[in-house]
Amino acid sequence: MKNLLKISLAEFDIEWENPQANLEFLNDLLENHQSDLIILPEMFSTGFSMNVQKIAESPFGKTFEWMKSKAIEENCAICGSISIQENGKFYNRFYFVTPTETFTYDKKHLFGYGKETEAYSSGNEIISFEYLGWKIRPIICYDLRFPVWCRNSDDYDVLICPANWPAVRVETWKALLKARAIENMAYTIGVNRIGTDDYDLKYNGNSKVFDAIGEEIKLNPKKNFLFQTEISAKALQDYRKNFGFLNDKDVFEIQF
Repeated sequence: MKNLLKISLAEFDIEWENPQANLEFLNDLLENHQSDLIILPEMFSTGFSMNVQKIAESPFGKTFEWMKSKAIEENCAICGSISIQENGKFYNRFYFVTPTETFTYDKKHLFGYGKETEAYSSGNEIISFEYLGWKIRPIICYDLRFPVWCRNSDDYDVLICPANWPAVRVETWKALLKARAIENMAYTIGVNRIGTDDYDLKYNGNSKVFDAIGEEIKLNPKKNFLFQTEISAKALQDYRKNFGFLNDKDVFEIQF
């Protein structure tokens, strides 16, 4: 397990339904980032659009190919979510792409208030995977509100949450990220966009990283729209050894 995992968080204004412009922007933004893992917001190539007939890509399509080439070129992992069409349905799908492997997760809790339930189908599988010895659990935006879904039942080390979380509810965003970190004794990373989308929703970022006891970890600006930090495996292991709160967790099963 790599002790220090260096992370880059891209917090930017996503150009609406314009993958080419967003990927070109990210090419410039991520140049010389020098990190182990790049985390992008939810629907980073299009914005949180319900216009699935226009924006949805096939599985492992153009945006995934860009992620794959970036992972190989930079020798790192890169992750975020994309609108995907598969077998006649549409999914808000998280991709975690390394130079040699790809992991996917479909958003479980669709945001009915924002009409996501009318456009997308829900995923039904909890996913965890390993990268550089770290066990990672992905969720997407609205999933953050559901602690049972996020429960650390398999000793994951990092909870990653790409989001399009509006500014009007940003205090909720920060509180839930901190709560998920504390109750799961895991690093919790939330990456949110900035700017205004075509639904006139405003976003003010507030991307955050919390450690296993809920302390906020400082983010250092690498350049405009790109922040970096490191998380420590030793610190995580020490917290869990010293406190052992996960040893007392309840056992339950989720019904799908």
